[in-house]
Amino acid sequence: MDVDITYCVPCEFLDRAIEVQRHLLETFGAQLDEVSLVTGDHGVFRVEAGDETLYDKHEHGEYDPDELARQLRTRL
Repeated sequence: MDVDITYCVPCEFLDRAIEVQRHLLETFGAQLDEVSLVTGDHGVFRVEAGDETLYDKHEHGEYDPDELARQLRTRL
């Protein structure tokens, strides 16, 4: 399964995106095909697995890396 982490460059969300990427890779390792960082703007911070959105900053507020992992686990 591929995971895309889209983050706002002007908002300096890169560190947060890398943190989520690292957490997912450490948790799931070889179960994931790819965990990509995708640049964006306008305050975006979104995590998608396949065609599903696991987290969107504009809809869910603050993110919880452990909750993201739980959601992803149910899809693997």
